[in-house]
Amino acid sequence: MLTVIKQSLNILGRSSWGSIRSSSQIVSRFCSFPKPALPMVESETKNPEMQKKEKAEAAPSSEPKHLTPEELERKKKKEEKAREKEWKKLKAAQKAEAAKLQAQQASNASKTGKKKSSRREGVEDNPEDYIDPETPSGEKKRLSQRMAKAYNPSLVESSWYEWWEKSNFFVADANSSKPPFVIVLPPPNVTGALHIGHALTAAIQDTIIRWRRMSGYNTLWVPGMDHAGIATQVVVEKKLKRESNKTRHDFTREEFIDKVWKWKDEYGGTILKQLRCLGASLDWSRECFTMDEPRSRAVTEAFVRMYEGGLIYRDLRLVNWDCILRTAISDIEVDYKDIKGRELLKVPNYRNPVEFGVLTSFAYPLEGDLGEIIVATTRVETMLGDTAIAIHPDDKRYQHLHGKFAIHPFNGRKLPIVCDKILVDMNFGTGAVKITPAHDPNDFEVGKRHNLEFINIFTDDGMINCNGGQEFTGMPRFEARVAITEALKKKGLYRGSKDNEMRLGVCSRSNDVVEPLIKPQWYVNCGEMAREALAIIDEDNRKMEILPKQYNAEWKRWLENIRDWCISRQLWWGHRIPAWYAKLEDDEQKEIGSYTDHWVVARDSKAAEEEARRRFPGKQFQLSQDPDVLDTWFSSGLFPLSVLGWPDDTKDLRTFYPTSVLETGHDILFFWVARMVMMGIKLGGDVPFRQVYLHPMIRDAHGRKMSKSLGNVIDPLEVIRGITLEGLHKRLEDGNLDPKELKTAKEGQVKDFPNGIAECGADALRFALVSYTAQSDKINLDIQRVVGYRQWCNKLWNAIRFAMGKLGDDYIPPVEVVPTNMPFSCQWILAVLNKAISKTVLSLDTFEFSDAATAVYHWWQFQLCDVFIEAIKPYFANNDAKYLEEKKFAQDTLWVCLDTGLKLLHPFMPYVTEELWQRLPAGSNGERKESIMICDYPATVQAWASDDVESEMEVVLSAVRSLRSLLPINEKTERHKGYLLCQSDRVAGLQGRELEILTLASLSSLEVLSEAERVPSRCAVDVVDETLSVFLEIKGPLNADAERDKLEKKMDETQKQQDALEKTVNALGYKEKVQPHIHVENEEKLASLERKIESFKAALRYLDRQ
Repeated sequence: MLTVIKQSLNILGRSSWGSIRSSSQIVSRFCSFPKPALPMVESETKNPEMQKKEKAEAAPSSEPKHLTPEELERKKKKEEKAREKEWKKLKAAQKAEAAKLQAQQASNASKTGKKKSSRREGVEDNPEDYIDPETPSGEKKRLSQRMAKAYNPSLVESSWYEWWEKSNFFVADANSSKPPFVIVLPPPNVTGALHIGHALTAAIQDTIIRWRRMSGYNTLWVPGMDHAGIATQVVVEKKLKRESNKTRHDFTREEFIDKVWKWKDEYGGTILKQLRCLGASLDWSRECFTMDEPRSRAVTEAFVRMYEGGLIYRDLRLVNWDCILRTAISDIEVDYKDIKGRELLKVPNYRNPVEFGVLTSFAYPLEGDLGEIIVATTRVETMLGDTAIAIHPDDKRYQHLHGKFAIHPFNGRKLPIVCDKILVDMNFGTGAVKITPAHDPNDFEVGKRHNLEFINIFTDDGMINCNGGQEFTGMPRFEARVAITEALKKKGLYRGSKDNEMRLGVCSRSNDVVEPLIKPQWYVNCGEMAREALAIIDEDNRKMEILPKQYNAEWKRWLENIRDWCISRQLWWGHRIPAWYAKLEDDEQKEIGSYTDHWVVARDSKAAEEEARRRFPGKQFQLSQDPDVLDTWFSSGLFPLSVLGWPDDTKDLRTFYPTSVLETGHDILFFWVARMVMMGIKLGGDVPFRQVYLHPMIRDAHGRKMSKSLGNVIDPLEVIRGITLEGLHKRLEDGNLDPKELKTAKEGQVKDFPNGIAECGADALRFALVSYTAQSDKINLDIQRVVGYRQWCNKLWNAIRFAMGKLGDDYIPPVEVVPTNMPFSCQWILAVLNKAISKTVLSLDTFEFSDAATAVYHWWQFQLCDVFIEAIKPYFANNDAKYLEEKKFAQDTLWVCLDTGLKLLHPFMPYVTEELWQRLPAGSNGERKESIMICDYPATVQAWASDDVESEMEVVLSAVRSLRSLLPINEKTERHKGYLLCQSDRVAGLQGRELEILTLASLSSLEVLSEAERVPSRCAVDVVDETLSVFLEIKGPLNADAERDKLEKKMDETQKQQDALEKTVNALGYKEKVQPHIHVENEEKLASLERKIESFKAALRYLDRQ
């Protein structure tokens, strides 16, 4: 394989970004996001008003104001209107500017071109020929007659998506005879906007889908949106509060739900529109929403079937409770803050900061003058709900207290002393533990083991209820913490406090401190389903594969320790639980839920009434539907089934289930993936997907988690379009950071993005994200890498421009190419293209996306552009008649390479490959497909393969690299005479490659010498291998000492290799342990190294003679 000639992407030649913009093409009709001012670059001009406005906006505020949510919303609306107005003005100005700049660029190109003999004489360039005509929405893009001199992402990425979508290229056919390949897009929240994690998901999934579509599959990529119960309800409630100072409780449930639907129709789903900007080829004809009628019916059916199958039940248990939202929340909605010691934190609805990280000790008096027993807690307010004190049965200090009682100091309640060796560590603290079964998970289990009383002391909004005693009733829980501490001091029971390391659970939605609360809820019994989900990854009976394989262990850990799943949520927005409570006329307790056996589960109210009559014959009853809704993850868990029409026996369900691949982040392996698998097996009869690919989480370039307060959050749309540093600052100011956080965030942006973010385009962003997937479980995203790929797009652009100039207007591509009689460079590029195809397909098939991207990039950059295009230039120079046949071969090979290479690259970079492919001449058979995306993906061609050609070119390129390395810095632009010194049996072969070496090394002449001939003096020398050395004639003075130092270093390295190998072959037991063919290989390596050292010595002797 070809060794890299040039350095890595980071040192690619610079190319201006965003030098030309056509505003009508910058913003796709599908990209419905706020339009910030576009970044200006050297070739753009700003009017004085804009400059004055930008200076005012950029001026740092001495004291940033901390806005209330209401003020923030009003400010946002006002600024959006102002931005929209400014945007429209800017569009008109930029359209005129773009035309002017393109015309200027075309004019400059024309003037330069007149000096080149390859230009047609007497023909003036028309600047209008370089500007794309306006394309009506949905029609195939109308391209300029001539290619612009430089790649511009905003121009290239306009119009194509609308045409693809309108042409139904994304639509799957359930009646197709092609094998199906299906991916379900993880449904983003209806409240969400595109973030960099979504961009990674879309880039990977679209790469897979486009590759499979081109590989002959009936591809289906289903888009959907999640109703996001808590998040959506919070957004709408804030809107009501802001606009009318009302809460949802000021409306009936039906009225509030109606307002949410109106909000959803007006504002929801922005993210799905933004995905179009990334080029995501989703089947929009199958777009769905987890709260639409088919999905809602599927949720109800699933609940009823699982209840009837004994998998859903109702119980009184502890839940994660949010006192702001007044609902239970899932584990994934709880963020944990590590606290090292005493710390004051802001808590919503509390005027003063609340103290955490403190362990408070206090004494409980013992009954019968037995003294006291000391306990400690970080939540002293929960002592109002204490119903026991636990000790270890073997703790001799407390053996006299077995069966005794402590007395609660505030209500006189008798607290039994219970022995519990499971919970209590007698060597920790005092060895006595207060037990609050209704407010602590561990204590809850103790309460069940010892049949203790469960006393809830909190209201749903976090106040102390009547169970807490008259002295504290009505107090907010953290104010009660302070009051109880003071009350204990007054009673002489306070024993001090100390710093305590702890983890504090905080709701990710409201920032409220999570409170464990006992509530009657609906649960899914996960035990049996978890065992089935574990069995499917067994190697002996594998039905589903998890990639990367390291997550198999996590899958097992989760499922082997699974707990039953709480699916009740105390919200109004969501799928209402299809359960009705039958309140019987003769019930003693009239409160809903008093009797567990009075619940009736049915598909609708009519069916519930029929079931109640069957259950309670002859009795009068009143039915009330459970006011709670289901956990959003319940409907998400059904998604692979419900999007295909389940529970109906649809054609889609029969054709496309199970789906092929689930691609998502590893952070929701349990919360979503495992639940889909469990529900899919139970309700769909099979796993919902055959493979699971878990992508890494994205961090910033320094490995830090992205955070608004750090200023390192990357908006993919800002990367696509570009944004100034001032624009980044403006985004922060539009948020609601406090002044200290705002200052820190701005400093972070100045450090990471001193010049803002260059306009990169969707293709460069996609390619970068896919390339990063090799980084295991975390991606440290450096925007400069994206910028590098944007510059690489310019390389592709120039390759096509070169080809269009060399192919000519009348060129007709061949039906096929056969390398046999072609020039050597043509044979080589086809051979390495063949290997690139093989590597890319194999890597895509094994989910090694980074390897696939690298294989394509390496071929385009280092083999096609850096070597082949340079090597064939002599065939096109001055229309030399001696190269007439070679020129035709080179044209055909160039066309095949570009056609194949663009198809190979298309799944990664859809926009630029479509635009460039459409510019290539059509094949001679006239059967050109409408779009590159529906062409066949490249496959290897046996006739192109040639290991001998590749090996020979490797020698050529090694010689070229050595010759180029000998160029003095002050003579880099000059051409020099070169000489190859080799063994006589290699002379003929290298003489046949003189043209390639001469061209690629930029030599004035090249001579191949045998060992018997004398090399001219005043040459720098390098050793390529044991039989080949190169010499370059230096025009200035030769620094023999410096050349000698370089050779000696290389010879020392070779000597080390020889010494290490000799040590291996002379090791004890080597001959007995190592296979015979390895003996032979090592002996040959030693001989080769010895000959190479002799070549170095010969080169040094040559320098000594200078």
